[in-house]
Amino acid sequence: MQKNTCVELRVDASRISEENFATLMSAFDALGGSEESSPQTGKHERIAWFEVSSNVEEQYKRLKAAITLFGLTTNQFAIKILDDDWTTAWQNHWTAMPIGKSLCVRPSFCETLPDRAIDVVLDPGQAFGTGTHPTTHLCLEAIEDYCLSNPPKSLLDMGAGSGLLAIAAAKMGAQNIMCVDYDPLSVEACATNADINHVSLTSLLDNTPPRQTFELVVANILYNPLIDMAKPLAASVKQHLILSGILGSQSPSLIQAYVAQGLTHHNTRNKEEWAVVEFIR
Repeated sequence: MQKNTCVELRVDASRISEENFATLMSAFDALGGSEESSPQTGKHERIAWFEVSSNVEEQYKRLKAAITLFGLTTNQFAIKILDDDWTTAWQNHWTAMPIGKSLCVRPSFCETLPDRAIDVVLDPGQAFGTGTHPTTHLCLEAIEDYCLSNPPKSLLDMGAGSGLLAIAAAKMGAQNIMCVDYDPLSVEACATNADINHVSLTSLLDNTPPRQTFELVVANILYNPLIDMAKPLAASVKQHLILSGILGSQSPSLIQAYVAQGLTHHNTRNKEEWAVVEFIR
């Protein structure tokens, strides 16, 4: 293949879940992924880049066949070869993002925002969690509110992805931070991004919460895993729990599941069709 080309897949985000898109990326060994929203049209797309195979026609057919298995039609996705390498292709989709009262989340090739006190540098890759999704915005806002009043002495980021939530919390004074994820790529990304941002955390490979308690616990995953791990995740909460990755319509049953584990519903934040639910002990 030519080193300066890659195959780009764009999918209407309303037609495929983040979880299913991640599965698709993994199945085809994606070089990286991103999300893009247009403020003008409101269009939201999930994007993945792949190495160009020796048989491009066959590669197109396999990608199209896999996408249609998720119920998408041909007008809901696009596949094309880019002239640029993926490592520069995704740079066209990123800017520094102001989040909450003081946060700036940006890739390393973008300048920081001068009016933002807390600067988080995060380059997108295969590990999800780059700050563009509404649930990530909501989680960061909830973490910021908690940290501004009293930075936690211990924090667990369950399903940490890129480590964004934990790193932002660390920059706001959180201590003794543990990131846990079932994906080795995410475990590596957490450690790498922590080094880039000069913060300290422990990154572990696991699919269940550790058997210890943390002052603040955050989990931006998906509804079904949050329901499945309700008992062990609630048990890890010493004071405050922030859950996301769910639709607003799913929040009542999520609240019920965690209240049944001895927690008290504290607050629900909504952005578009997504929600963040907070609990206290």
